[in-house]
Amino acid sequence: MGILLSLWLCSKADDSPLSSPSAFPPLAVPTSSRLAVTLNSFPVAPGDSRSHWNSVHCSPHFLLSACKQEVTRSPVELSSDGVRADIGVKSGLHVWELLWSPELRGSHAVMGISRQSCPLQSSGYNVLIGRDSQSWGWELKTNHLWHDGKSLGPYPGTRKSCHTEAVEDLRTQSSTSSHTKLAQNPLSIPERILLVLDADAGTLGFVVDGSFLDVAFKDLPRGVELFPAVSSVRGGASIRLRYLNGTTRDPPALMALCGLSIRQVLGQQRENQMDKLPLPSCLQHYLLSTH
Repeated sequence: MGILLSLWLCSKADDSPLSSPSAFPPLAVPTSSRLAVTLNSFPVAPGDSRSHWNSVHCSPHFLLSACKQEVTRSPVELSSDGVRADIGVKSGLHVWELLWSPELRGSHAVMGISRQSCPLQSSGYNVLIGRDSQSWGWELKTNHLWHDGKSLGPYPGTRKSCHTEAVEDLRTQSSTSSHTKLAQNPLSIPERILLVLDADAGTLGFVVDGSFLDVAFKDLPRGVELFPAVSSVRGGASIRLRYLNGTTRDPPALMALCGLSIRQVLGQQRENQMDKLPLPSCLQHYLLSTH
């Protein structure tokens, strides 16, 4: 059966249609098996309390929806306003989805994480998440990372290469100009962004258009509660939060890794043909129910 399955997968992989063009796949970096399985697992129920914004840890200029999954900023001038998620995490790897229309961002649109003591309102227009030592933010219009009131440079960076030493030297020589070009011509970030917090490793990264754009922040504090957070200065800005999935620091189960490998070879265009795999019906059901 294993030989038949391998042959079937190879024959289907070669004729998969090309995916739509995007600026982000060339900037993607490989993910760990732990993150790959989490990203490809079936999401938790939409009404999960980890998908809620906090009605207390929220600027008075943000209005919460009845379901608590969406916040909308009031049209207040000369104010920077933020909100935190209702539930934070101290351990594990966790993925949240944030939906924020590019047309409703304006300047100083930031998403990231914060500790409970991070301020959520200030006068004037500024980067709020990332303005102090208790928060880490990605400013979407300029693509810059912010922490402790300082810009840490553009994100994402250029994709790392390991082909030859010559390529490595060339990349090193041009890294400064590459980052400068990215800063001068920031990428247009789409509506849907995944926030990836690995509280065990102390890292924060983002996924855009299905591409993991590498770690944005590292050396995050361990053993303290960290919350997804956003800040905005745009009247009418509406940001929706959803907790997708999470896992412990334990390595993924072998069955989960095998299922991931099969789905990756199939591709999104072939997922509706899983019932044609030369597998028992119970395994076909597993592949369908975990994606």
